[in-house]
Amino acid sequence: MKIVCIGGGPAGLYFGLLMKRLNPAHDISVIERNRPYDTFGWGVVFSDATMEHMRRWDGPSADAIQEAFNHWDDIELRFKGRRLRSGGHGFVGIARKRLLNILQARCEEVGVKLVFEREVESDAEFADADLIIASDGINSRIRARHAQVFQPDIVTRPNRYIWLGTRRLYDAFTFDFVRTEHGWFQAHIYKFDRDTSTFIVECPEAVWRAHGLDRADTAQSIAFCERLFADNLQGEKLMSNARHLRGSAWLNFQRIVCAQWWLRNEHGSHVALMGDAVHTAHFAIGSGTKLALEDAIELTRQFQLLGDTPEHIPAALQAWQEARRIETLRLQNAAWNAMEWFEVCGERYCEHLQPEQFMYSLLTRSQRISHENLRLRDRAWLEGYERWFAARAGVDRDPTLPAVPPMFTPFKVRSVTLKNRVIVSPMAQYSCVDGVPGDYHLVHLGARALGGAALVCAEMTCTSPDARITPGCPGLWNDEQGVAWQRIVDWVHANSDARIAMQLGHSGAKGSTRRAWDGIDLPLPADGPEPNWPLLSASPQQYLAGGSAWSRAMTREDMDRVRDDFVAAARRAAQAGFDWLELHCAHGYLLSSFLSPLTNRREDEYGGSLANRLRYPLEVFRAVRAVWPAHLPMSVRISAHDWVPGGNTPAEAVDIAKAFKAAGADLIDVSSGQVSKDEQVTFGRMFQTPFADRVRQEAGIATIAVGAISEADHVNSIIAAGRADLCAVARPHLANPAWTLLEAAKIGFTEVAWPKQYLAGKRQLENNLAREKVQAAQGAAVKA
Repeated sequence: MKIVCIGGGPAGLYFGLLMKRLNPAHDISVIERNRPYDTFGWGVVFSDATMEHMRRWDGPSADAIQEAFNHWDDIELRFKGRRLRSGGHGFVGIARKRLLNILQARCEEVGVKLVFEREVESDAEFADADLIIASDGINSRIRARHAQVFQPDIVTRPNRYIWLGTRRLYDAFTFDFVRTEHGWFQAHIYKFDRDTSTFIVECPEAVWRAHGLDRADTAQSIAFCERLFADNLQGEKLMSNARHLRGSAWLNFQRIVCAQWWLRNEHGSHVALMGDAVHTAHFAIGSGTKLALEDAIELTRQFQLLGDTPEHIPAALQAWQEARRIETLRLQNAAWNAMEWFEVCGERYCEHLQPEQFMYSLLTRSQRISHENLRLRDRAWLEGYERWFAARAGVDRDPTLPAVPPMFTPFKVRSVTLKNRVIVSPMAQYSCVDGVPGDYHLVHLGARALGGAALVCAEMTCTSPDARITPGCPGLWNDEQGVAWQRIVDWVHANSDARIAMQLGHSGAKGSTRRAWDGIDLPLPADGPEPNWPLLSASPQQYLAGGSAWSRAMTREDMDRVRDDFVAAARRAAQAGFDWLELHCAHGYLLSSFLSPLTNRREDEYGGSLANRLRYPLEVFRAVRAVWPAHLPMSVRISAHDWVPGGNTPAEAVDIAKAFKAAGADLIDVSSGQVSKDEQVTFGRMFQTPFADRVRQEAGIATIAVGAISEADHVNSIIAAGRADLCAVARPHLANPAWTLLEAAKIGFTEVAWPKQYLAGKRQLENNLAREKVQAAQGAAVKA
């Protein structure tokens, strides 16, 4: 094959090298705009794992890189006059110029032709090439030329950063946060050769402008940063590798994602984007070089598997794109999380978190590093942090005993103390008759109360017959229902140390539907035994287009009646002995329909602005709070993101939370979606936790995180970082009522109390899990 790599960065050079090694008969050229052995940049970072991957594909280049790199395990935080350090993180730092020089030399050794000082405007310049690799960077001309096919999604982020260097040497990847009168700056610092360190300074746009840096040239910006980080630099200077110091060197990061990675051009050549041309990852987790090198490795592997002749190019490129897309998106998502953390850390975390928790939040910012992963990296640091966290939660602990995991620390709100941070989510069961919970609900909720969670929440319970989602939904509109609920509450209190909560709600336009297993969101059959009932909402709507009945807009008379129904139900909940009350204002139900602009199109004082849309839900909340016992907590569930253009976003969620906090709410239960069938949700592990985090920090109220939280590691990470105060776990509790007890045993925390009737099972479970760990360790040792 004739292969041309446009751009002599890591991707182009490494792919050229690997393909030439795969088949020396290939005619391979790398075209570079700079002079020989002349490039830009300070240090680049990649992980030990990437280094091992490279070693398997080209030992000589890996050996040369290893001789030149600087390796470190520690991360150091400088924050609020403190220096904190954690180890075991395993990074490799090398000068970008040195890395490229090594790859250039290896290319020359194996016969790759290097062409320097040539600008390439178009892939059409290489009409005789079988394969063209466009590794021409963030501002790729090849990508721009074929933008309709590659479909790049380019997002410019708001923070400003400047990439500098210094002769000051650091023995850890160092993060330094400095507060000024206008806001926070942060520096990302790491040594990359024997006498130089990278020194990246970053800040929000508003802070950058407030200091006049938008009017500063490079020399003035360097002088500013030297003054700002003088304590850190200890007399050393900062340096720029810009060819001249006029003009600003501050940049905005651009996130690039391409829908298509390759094409066949008008000359019959196959063109593939690689490295920064096809995807970028923020420097906050140092993945750009890693992605570029592993792009090259994977495409070479596909040619090795499928055949490295021209007729195999389309199949190899398609398999390469499919193989790399998942890993790339995973890393980009992690980098996005880390990037967003740095973009908001000044306002959201720096002001509110103590150095210990700030360090934990920093280390887990990408959500790739979990609680137990930190334990593997640095057990001593994590256990010290766990003790610090537990002490702040009120745990008086003998220092000779193992640390208490964050998820098993208590949480107090008003007069209620929860024994741990796990909640059984409200989960619709559709199993009531005339709204009366029966034996099924006693067994369902009772089993989960025995399962170790601190709080068990009843499913959304309706305030009137026409407030139900289905005919099988529970109610609290009459005394018979109240007595039935009291039976369940009394059983939970008598047989467990769990607390039990009532969630009150009204279905709104999502009511009068079949039970989930008979056709979710579909209206009741017209000829069925259970008749449909009229629907209410903020504005007329049809939740399921072409399927649902139309609701009508509530009148003031309707509002009075529904508000009074909520009040009456709250009184019955208190009489039944519930420990906690939650008001359901999420998921497109009645109160949620007022909050979202997608469902509230009223033109009176209850529609339009967010303040107006909040008016009726706050009226209901205040009325309920007034009759709910003052010593008992009350939470509000909201949809923090509608996932539809024009709907509510996390920014509105903060304002909604502030309004409910001012009205007397103790916590915000932060969910999202289910307001519109047009939603486009980005699912993933703990995907809604960032919303709970933002509401907690910016609204200054305790939060409950929900959504794809499925193991103790998730709960510990969320609670320890201060992203939420409690975690509500739904589907795992359907699969296993004793989920909390099982997760405690899995992580080796044996101090969780089990029901005395089940103690024999506790010992057996813990012994079995301990045995499995030993066997797994022995198996790993044998493989090694």
